Amino acid sequence: MTSTSKFQDPASILPEDGLAGTLVGRVWVPGPSAGPAIVALRPEGVFDLSRAYPTMSTLLDVDQPAQAVRGTPGQRLCSVDELLANSLPGTRDVRRPWLLAPCDLQAVKASGVTFASSLIERVIEEQARGDASLANELRTQVVSLIGGDLSEIKPGSPEAMELKALLQKKGLWSQYLEVGIGPDVEVFTKTQAMASVGCGDDIGIRSDSSWNNPEPEVVLAINSSGVIVGATLGNDVNLRDIEGRSALLLGKSKDNNASCAIGPFIRLFDAGYTLDDVRQETVHLHVIGEDNFELRGINLMSRISRDPADIVAQTVAMHQYPDGFMLFLGTLFAPIEDRDRPGGGFTHKLGDLVTIRSPRLGALVNRVTHCETAPPWRFGLRALIGNLAGRGLLQDAVL
Repeated sequence: MTSTSKFQDPASILPEDGLAGTLVGRVWVPGPSAGPAIVALRPEGVFDLSRAYPTMSTLLDVDQPAQAVRGTPGQRLCSVDELLANSLPGTRDVRRPWLLAPCDLQAVKASGVTFASSLIERVIEEQARGDASLANELRTQVVSLIGGDLSEIKPGSPEAMELKALLQKKGLWSQYLEVGIGPDVEVFTKTQAMASVGCGDDIGIRSDSSWNNPEPEVVLAINSSGVIVGATLGNDVNLRDIEGRSALLLGKSKDNNASCAIGPFIRLFDAGYTLDDVRQETVHLHVIGEDNFELRGINLMSRISRDPADIVAQTVAMHQYPDGFMLFLGTLFAPIEDRDRPGGGFTHKLGDLVTIRSPRLGALVNRVTHCETAPPWRFGLRALIGNLAGRGLLQDAVL
């Protein structure tokens, strides 16, 4: 069985309840007036809403987006099966529509060290200075001092400050512990607006990284008023060796060509799906390599150390996002399984097929390549505005 064969059923991208939710996305529509379109996925097909909402940022900023989508007929492009079949790795026919990342003008932000397990692994990265061969030995030492489960400690609480004092006394305090159990959340810019890749696209790791992994996460969609209006999935690729050498290399570790995947679409909040459902999401990770190596993991949102609403509130407290923003919520999962040799841990290889799935948000599927050889990012904000203007989509609407 090839690594793609189990994903040839297009329905594998949909949530378990199919098209019951309010699912919106962006697709590339080929042809004489080629360009990105805002679409709704319905049992009757994929409907282009761009005449009413030329950008996803515009749609998410209206009052009650889910209701607005249901009230906008749109123009049918194709069936849902046809779109999804053309949005799986290795299947793309450029003559037919395919999925893009579902965000456009929004800033793309990410919160780090929001789960206890990932906190421990970040401390290990820092202590190992990016050297994977030291991780096993350090893991034993760190867990013996910190413990294996910090999930009961509320960040910023008196108990957390007592642990901070103890760890400082033992010489183990870390910048990652500061944001993991301290009062302030870590929020950074993951990538540029319009630079994210979508379902079916290649996802990139740097060729000079030898210790890296996927990060399966829930991504919130927030409008310009700071209101959370929906959710999707994301892969915040982590270059453990580069960030481990120095936290000042976070930008080099995180913001690279094709290094951010978001999708397959945004599920808008409505009567059947709310922020409470996000808080209970179970995100599954499956990696299968061309060497037949398989990795599985799970991200339980119920074990997040900070409430998603609090992370959003801290993000908007000191800055404004007039086009809205997408926010990665962090992950519980940090792979430590050996791939090539005992004690070597996990790292990606070219050709790995990465699937991130949750019951209510569907599946985001990407194949791993090098950032340097992934298709370069060319379609930015100027290209988008020029394209929309050329298609006559800015005459009666605002971005």
